[in-house]
Amino acid sequence: MGYLRNFKKENYYQVKRITLDPEQMLSLQYHHHRSEYWLVIKGNALVQIGDKNYETGPGQYRHIPQGEKHRLTNIGSEELVLIEVQIGNYFGEDDIVRLEDIYGRK
Repeated sequence: MGYLRNFKKENYYQVKRITLDPEQMLSLQYHHHRSEYWLVIKGNALVQIGDKNYETGPGQYRHIPQGEKHRLTNIGSEELVLIEVQIGNYFGEDDIVRLEDIYGRK
């Protein structure tokens, strides 16, 4: 699966490190109160934003606008590591609206 680690949280931004095992994915989701930037550090990702998919490798980033559905998939054979910067006014877990989730979360 993978894990995340919180680095920093201030009033209007939060920074996390996300690690995702090969062939794993995050839920298809969106947020009401924040946008996100995903910067790939290691590995290869397929980033879905809206109805478009973008292959994204080390040193590349994607912007996910507030309210836009998105998903992260590790399409490589090694772990995927990225830095996520969230920008907004609320970062609670209840702001994650999951549309699809292979782990059964709501």
